[in-house]
Amino acid sequence: MSCGEPHETDCSEVLDHLYEFLDNEMPDSDCNKFRTHFEECSPCLEKYGLEQAVKKLVKRCCGHDDVPGDLRAKVMGRIDLIRSGEAVPDHDLTAAPVDGTAAREV
Repeated sequence: MSCGEPHETDCSEVLDHLYEFLDNEMPDSDCNKFRTHFEECSPCLEKYGLEQAVKKLVKRCCGHDDVPGDLRAKVMGRIDLIRSGEAVPDHDLTAAPVDGTAAREV
């Protein structure tokens, strides 16, 4: 993935180390490079936002034994569609909850 613009930090490097950034597992200097890249590159920023939302959703749901199996299947199916390019990522994963309840903050 790339926006086609030259960046000090290449898109492939950012995407290869995205989870290290999300998990705060990299030096501050690298974090600053990534933040600068996200300010310049909307495709990488969108990918970052998607992965951040998925992490929050998983964290919220994994602490409970009563998470419905079909919810996991739907989330994983959606992730597969987005990764394959067949679907556009939602920016607000809580806007239309699977169970029909009111939206909750992620």
